[in-house]
Amino acid sequence: VSALLGRIPSAVGYQPTLATDMGTMQERITTTKKGSITSVQAIYVPADDLTDPAPATTFAHLDATTVLSRGIAELGIYPAVDPLDSTSRILDPNIVGEEHYSVARSIQKTLQDYKSLQDIIAILGMDELSDDDKLTVARARKIQRFLSQPFQVAEVFTGTPGKLVPLKETIKGFKMVLNGELDHLPEGAFYMVGGIEDVSARAEKLASE
Repeated sequence: VSALLGRIPSAVGYQPTLATDMGTMQERITTTKKGSITSVQAIYVPADDLTDPAPATTFAHLDATTVLSRGIAELGIYPAVDPLDSTSRILDPNIVGEEHYSVARSIQKTLQDYKSLQDIIAILGMDELSDDDKLTVARARKIQRFLSQPFQVAEVFTGTPGKLVPLKETIKGFKMVLNGELDHLPEGAFYMVGGIEDVSARAEKLASE
């Protein structure tokens, strides 16, 4: 930031004027009568701490944030996007529609409930959970895997064709998971597939094996 503003950067820590300086820099990326700029900013998060002053002051100026998670990557789920920390200002029922908004928020709630239960699972195990909590965990794990997607750019390495799923199909699929319509399918069927049709086909293949 200091370099972009033509100042001498601080040796350690953050300068006390970080928020002001960040605002000054971000205001340069704005729409004028002569044109507009859409910026895509890659932000390093020290020690994965989203409350660190550097990312925190930057996030305040962004319309949307996509947070990549080491934990999700360790599960082998790609793209390793954290749906709980990622945000978008256009996730509004007046913009995306009531169905899209309600499904997205329900997905986040289910994943958050699962995250809250992980400590109990680690200490006491799944058997100590209530039936409702077990159902929440099962659906959340399916949602986690359904959020994975085969990349077209990685076809050469994975041998799996890339998938592009229309928005309506995506919303429909997650809604079915939330409503319990896919509770009978194994979570492995949701990993690295496209739409619900692919999930059903994968489930049949797993059953035959």
